[in-house]
Amino acid sequence: MAARPFSPDTASVLSHNSSSLSRPNTFQASSRAPVYTLDTFSSKDFIVKDFVESLSEVSTTPRRSAGTAAQTASQAFDPKPLIRTFEHALSRLKTLSEDLETRENELSGSVRRAEGQHNSNIKSREQELERAIDSFHRLERTLDGDGDADGSAALRIGERLEELDRQRQRAQDAKFILQCWIEVSERGDLSSLDDVRRMGGGDGKVRCAHIARQLLKISQRLDPVTNGKSQTNGVHFANGVNGEHDETGSPSGSFRGKKHGDQPPREIIEKFLEMLEKDLLKSFDDFYRRQNFDGMRECAVALRDFNDGSSVISLFVNQHQFFIDRAQLVTEDLATDTESWDRIADPDTEPPGVEPSLQSLIDEVKVVVQEESFIIKRAFPYHEEVLARFLQRVFQQSIQQKLEMVLDKADTISSLAFLRSLQSSRSYIAALVEDLKAHGLTEHPEPASSVTAAVLDQQLDELFVPYFTGSSYIEREKRNLSELFEGLLFKFTIYHSRRRKMQPSTYLGQLAARGNEYISNARETYVKRLDSADLPASQKAMLLRIAGLHDKEHGGAAGQKEIDVTDEDGQLSLPFTKRMLKWLAEGVGRGLELAGGGNETPKEVRELLQLLIANMGEIYLETALDAANDAAAAVENPKSAEPDLSYITDLRAAVSVLHLMLTTIQMLLLPLAASNLTIRRDLEKQTNSFVERMEGKIDLVLQRTIDAALAWTARLLSGQRKTDFRPRDDANLQLDQLQTGTCQATCTFLARLHSRAAVALGSSGRVLQAFNVELAVGLRGLLLTHFKSFPVSLTGALVVSKDITKYIELLRSWQLPATFDPSLEVMTEIANLFVIGPEALRDRLRNFGGGGGGAGGPGGLLQGVEKGDLRPYVLRREDSGSVGVQAVLNAL
Repeated sequence: MAARPFSPDTASVLSHNSSSLSRPNTFQASSRAPVYTLDTFSSKDFIVKDFVESLSEVSTTPRRSAGTAAQTASQAFDPKPLIRTFEHALSRLKTLSEDLETRENELSGSVRRAEGQHNSNIKSREQELERAIDSFHRLERTLDGDGDADGSAALRIGERLEELDRQRQRAQDAKFILQCWIEVSERGDLSSLDDVRRMGGGDGKVRCAHIARQLLKISQRLDPVTNGKSQTNGVHFANGVNGEHDETGSPSGSFRGKKHGDQPPREIIEKFLEMLEKDLLKSFDDFYRRQNFDGMRECAVALRDFNDGSSVISLFVNQHQFFIDRAQLVTEDLATDTESWDRIADPDTEPPGVEPSLQSLIDEVKVVVQEESFIIKRAFPYHEEVLARFLQRVFQQSIQQKLEMVLDKADTISSLAFLRSLQSSRSYIAALVEDLKAHGLTEHPEPASSVTAAVLDQQLDELFVPYFTGSSYIEREKRNLSELFEGLLFKFTIYHSRRRKMQPSTYLGQLAARGNEYISNARETYVKRLDSADLPASQKAMLLRIAGLHDKEHGGAAGQKEIDVTDEDGQLSLPFTKRMLKWLAEGVGRGLELAGGGNETPKEVRELLQLLIANMGEIYLETALDAANDAAAAVENPKSAEPDLSYITDLRAAVSVLHLMLTTIQMLLLPLAASNLTIRRDLEKQTNSFVERMEGKIDLVLQRTIDAALAWTARLLSGQRKTDFRPRDDANLQLDQLQTGTCQATCTFLARLHSRAAVALGSSGRVLQAFNVELAVGLRGLLLTHFKSFPVSLTGALVVSKDITKYIELLRSWQLPATFDPSLEVMTEIANLFVIGPEALRDRLRNFGGGGGGAGGPGGLLQGVEKGDLRPYVLRREDSGSVGVQAVLNAL
């Protein structure tokens, strides 16, 4: 539908100026239509819906107001005003949109041109920067002189300027020194130098001390009379901060305007130096009391030129409150806790640790040194030297004095108390050293410097050097262990010495050969030995207690002269063995901790091994095995009574003791000698020789036991009655009566022996198996001979079979190896020789070929047995004279 032309009353007058968008544009639908511009659309509050509604209201409001309500109701809706209004609004919006697009294009072009210009400017600046960097690099290379003559020249010029500056300073110092020398030599005055001291502050005092030293050297060279009598450079003049001063050099005095008459310049300079040093020391002490660390540092720097600062270091260390307080307590008694000293002297209890007063001192030292390190770091530029002097004083005075008191007290208790105190003290002091290293002291919170760590280690070593000189320490350990071992084995040795005192080579003689003092009366000898050893009373009491001698038994020469000992005292004891090995292990561990596993360790281990073998090996184990051998030899050929083989059970303890000794040697001692191959081989040789000797004695006991058992078994078998295998025909035999009394007695005796051997040698093992095999072979030989000696009747064959079956059951209970089974089958076949009839006997032996049969046949059952070996058994049959048995005998 074509748009209608605008009517004058409804058309909008459009006034548009295309030359500028900044001027307001007005669209009027009527005289009352709203006017809007670009600002209307650019406002933040512009809403399209509200804008459209306002256009609609412009068109509809005049029409509603033109007629009455009745006319409005009768008239139909006329959309034309709205259409025209919206058409004109759209036209105006299109115009505005075109203007905006034009302006946007213009602005975009301007932006692109500005960006291009900006990029061009950036590239230009980059090129300029690169040229500047290149120029700087060329200049830097030129100054460094990398092959450039101008650079080398610049360096030489700089060095020359520095040298000229140093020369200028030396010239000024020389001029001032000459000026001072003229003053002191002509007028006896040091006013210029005193001005430097008073006005120059800390740096001035340092320079003043240096110049005064130079003046002293000049005076010594120019005064040939007193040269050599005066003190050289580095002399310490001050006698202390509170010392006496002459009228020339008081700490607050001055050398200005003082006339000294004919006093030589050297003396004037020396007095000035003395005054200067005392002044500095007093100032340092005042600053220290006020905790003025900067002032202390200035004085310390100035005093460095006086004897390398030893005076100020001594002042700082000597006047420390810690040393003053500790000097007053140097005579303080140690802790009087009797229980602690008793525990440390008892070898069967764990030591209580470090002595309480020493522990308190070390804990205090730890706190004091850490606190003073902070002050030393701030007050001294040469703080490591001061810290070293402070540590030396702490260790060499406070700790050393207290350590000596503790060890002297422990030495009056016992040897073990001394060794344990030495160990605990060194361990605690070593822990202090490690804590101080970790804290860092002047380097805190970093670890201590290598110099400080070396000082701490040196002080720790020097504390304990007197106790490890030469072989003093290992001799103490050996003496302590020897005393403990001797006390523990006292009743054991008494028991065996009495047992063998009637023999030519007595055990007492063996002890005497080893240097022991057992003579006729063991108790009296032991007590005399303790008295002659100059041991402390507490150690004597402890050794008597370990030896089992109570106070009522310890009465000297007037007391009891014989000691009651029991059989239990003469037997090996595993608790005793473990106690001795524990004492040894404690000594070894203590030696490693104290000596640090040095080059002397293999030699010390060798001495400890010899001590162990001499005491536990020879005095204890070998003596017990000798006693067992004597007991076995006594019953080796029994006469009328059953031999007492109960001694074999003692081998159990002997084997255990030997095993514990060998394990200790291999696991504890030998590895410590690995660093010295010669000593290690020597130790292995000694150990192997000792073990072989002990095993030989054990084997001898077992062999003698087997011989005694077989001898008694033969005696039992010889008591077999002739009628046991030829009962009367009218005898009513019961099954439980078929075994003979001899068989029962023999089996009971051997079963009891096997039980004891199993207890002594262990229920399993090669030694027990070898013992059983040896005993079984001997028993089999006795039985084979035994059954050749008795005639056997038809009824008695059952008795023989029952006896042999009992013997076989006994042997099978011994867990013999499988190789022994054919021997048992031989016994079974011998029983069959008496039981079966002539025909069956002939059939059984017909194909017998001396062990060549197959398995299960006669040859397989009688391996290693010849036909002729069976003839004596067949001849003992009651029917051996019959035709059938004779035929068998002829075949054999």
